[in-house]
Amino acid sequence: MKKLISYIVSHLRIFYLLLILASAVALILLMFPNDYSRVQYDYTVGSFWHGDDLYAPYDFIILKSQDENKKELEQIKSNSTLYFHIDTTAKTRTNKQTNLRNLSQRQKTIIKQISAIVYGGTRYYTDKEIEYNHPVVILDGNVGREVDSTKIMTSKDVRECVAKIISDSAEAASFAALLTDSVLQPSLVFDANRTHLELDTRLSQQSFSSRMVQKDELIVAKGQHVDEEVALAIESLQDQESKRMISEYNPVIHYLGQAMLCIIAFVALYMFLKNIRHPMLEDVKSVLFAFFIVIFISAIVALIVRNDVNLVLLAPVCIVPILMRIFFDMRVALYIHIVTVIIIGNMVPNSYEFIFYQLVSGMMSIITVRNFEKRSSFFTVALVIFSTYSLIYIAGVLSTDTSFANIQPTRFLIFLINAILTLLAYPLIFLFERMFGMTTNLSLLEISSTNTPALRDLSQKAPGTFQHSIQVANISEDIINEIGGNALLAKVGALYHDIGKMQAPLYFTENQNNGFNPHDNLDYEESAKVITKHVRDGITLAKKYKLPPQVADFIRTHHGTTVTGYFYAQAKLHHPDEEINITDYRYLGPTPFSRETAVVMLVDSVEAACKSLKVHDKESIFKMVDNIINDKIEMNQLNNCPLTLEDITQIRSRLKERMMSIYHVRIEYPMIKKN
Repeated sequence: MKKLISYIVSHLRIFYLLLILASAVALILLMFPNDYSRVQYDYTVGSFWHGDDLYAPYDFIILKSQDENKKELEQIKSNSTLYFHIDTTAKTRTNKQTNLRNLSQRQKTIIKQISAIVYGGTRYYTDKEIEYNHPVVILDGNVGREVDSTKIMTSKDVRECVAKIISDSAEAASFAALLTDSVLQPSLVFDANRTHLELDTRLSQQSFSSRMVQKDELIVAKGQHVDEEVALAIESLQDQESKRMISEYNPVIHYLGQAMLCIIAFVALYMFLKNIRHPMLEDVKSVLFAFFIVIFISAIVALIVRNDVNLVLLAPVCIVPILMRIFFDMRVALYIHIVTVIIIGNMVPNSYEFIFYQLVSGMMSIITVRNFEKRSSFFTVALVIFSTYSLIYIAGVLSTDTSFANIQPTRFLIFLINAILTLLAYPLIFLFERMFGMTTNLSLLEISSTNTPALRDLSQKAPGTFQHSIQVANISEDIINEIGGNALLAKVGALYHDIGKMQAPLYFTENQNNGFNPHDNLDYEESAKVITKHVRDGITLAKKYKLPPQVADFIRTHHGTTVTGYFYAQAKLHHPDEEINITDYRYLGPTPFSRETAVVMLVDSVEAACKSLKVHDKESIFKMVDNIINDKIEMNQLNNCPLTLEDITQIRSRLKERMMSIYHVRIEYPMIKKN
């Protein structure tokens, strides 16, 4: 049991990674709908068929188009038979209306005229409006006979008759309304049940198929133009194939296959990061952040797919490479984006189109954000994404349809919304920085101003240290730009590396300007403790001013595990018979572990040492630079950082140039002898 617990503890990071992987795969599978058993052929109506010749694998029926079916159904409804029953008492009931007593003799005369027309001869009257294209059947018991619809009078016909008799249009309209609403009784009563039954019977007999396709019959040849008829045949075959797949669909096997594809993609990403020995794998928070981004964008795509799969390109997938590039580097951003696109592309229809759009636009985004140090850069990358989507779409239409007429303007609206949604990356950066304790260049830019509370306090309490920090920051930024690395991080780290000195500024020579040195009243061990304490004080102040952890690393490492050489040497010199504990004079470290922290350590030491030189000439500066760098190497202060010998050579050369320019050392030019 103890061995098992010991093994788990020693491999705890691996268990964390496996747990994160399993959780991510499960969430992705649950978010997307599992109805992708539908077969999809890659074609567009009006374009050309780019696949091989397509033959019918079996007999199937070609279904009519939705428009065609709708048109036929509307025609059936418009031509449906209307059934009525005769009411022989209609004329008698009309003449016996009691409300006719209040009418004038003229009005009664007009009513008799209209009644003779409505009920005279073979005419019939109904209060139901009838279109003349409807057949009319009059039922007498179970026997029905079809009559000409022109013999059926409606309210419309009554209004026309009244208008012929009464010349005043207003009076005619009012009198016609009185007749149709209160006087005239319908001699035909509409039989709604029989009419609806007849209509339902005709609708049920409607055929939704156009013709039968025989097995091995050619549906579409390679390069053939896909017209409406061919598209219907392909669509019908898709439906038949989908029904067959649904009948054999196994959700467990489906999820297993999807999970395997996701795991394979994530394992490929892990192997890449492990091969390049990226520090991201050593930080569980970074791994968790990467998985969170993948799940986050997958959720957005899944939400869109569940509502309307045709709008899948609305999803701002390019947020993934943008965020990864800002938090990490271009290689990590590219590979995580590729894995994300592969995983999501496997979950959505039209995978090839989706993957092509996202891969190309993602790569363009990564290139655009390589120097993301301005807010305006977000609008630039949004413009690049919109342009990339649009160009891909136009190129695709021209390559398949060979006509600008088939370009749909609505697609550009989708691309525009996608680009606008990509701007959400800006607020997400600050959110994820707080959630995962990570730092980006945008945050570093905010604290690089010398007007921040920490640097303002440093300039007031320790002005000499403040000037020294600015000098170190400028030189460090210059060197990192030359050898490669995050120059902004090096600059900001150098600005804050000595903030601990403001707790006891007079104990450091750069802040002593009145000849008083407080170390004169301390022994050497006490002085060493005061000096080394500025690192611990700096860490405390970093927490107080809420500096990012990456900046606090410069405070911890800028002296590494070196010794306060002056006080240690003085202690040994003045106490030769005593055993001096070197630990009391040593900084706690750790040593630098990145290119940026290592450069700041070297620049900090060289700048301070060269300032103490009595003579600033080329020989003394070169010697001082070489001695300091060699001492750091001999004391193993650079063992944990990724600097190469070539980098150190460049740093050495650049430091010599900068020190000579700071102290205005002129190069002695050889005299030209005159002949």
